[in-house]
Amino acid sequence: MVRIVECRVAREHTCCDHRMTELRVRAATPEDLDTVLAFWKVAAEGTSISDDRDGVERLVARDPEALILAESGGELVGTVIAGFDGWRCHLYRLAVRPDHRRRGIASALLTAAEERFVRLGGRRADAMVLENNRTAHHAWGSAGYAREERWRRWVKPLTG
Repeated sequence: MVRIVECRVAREHTCCDHRMTELRVRAATPEDLDTVLAFWKVAAEGTSISDDRDGVERLVARDPEALILAESGGELVGTVIAGFDGWRCHLYRLAVRPDHRRRGIASALLTAAEERFVRLGGRRADAMVLENNRTAHHAWGSAGYAREERWRRWVKPLTG
C-alpha cells in the first residue's frame, strides 16, 4: 500500500494568464504548521477554535497523514484535512489560495483525501462547509458531494 507522502500532478493549465505546470500534493510535517496557519488566514473561510499552533500540532502528531498540502512552485496553494476516526471520514479546511482557484487544486486535494480514506477502509466522506460560502458549495458539488438536508451539526465548546 502506498501512503500519501508525495504525489506529483503534472498538468498544463491556463487560467487568467497564469500557468501551473506541476502540483505537489503531500502530507504536512511539523515544520509546515506556521505556514499553514498563516495560509488559512488568507485562503480559508471562517475561523475555528482549533486554528492555532497547539491544535494543528496535535492533529499532525496524532495522524501524520491527515493534513494534506498542495504546493506549486514551492509555495503552499491548498490544504485539506482528511480526518478518519476509524468509523467515519471527515473533511475540513479545504482551502485554495484565492489567486490559484479554478485550476484543479481542490480536486487534486480531494482525490488525495478520498484515496487515503479508501486505503483506511472508509466508506463515505462528509465535509464541513459554511452555510454562506457559496463558492465552496459549487466546489463541493462539482466534486460529487451533495448537501445532506436531514442532518445539522450540533456543537459545544469544551474550553473557555
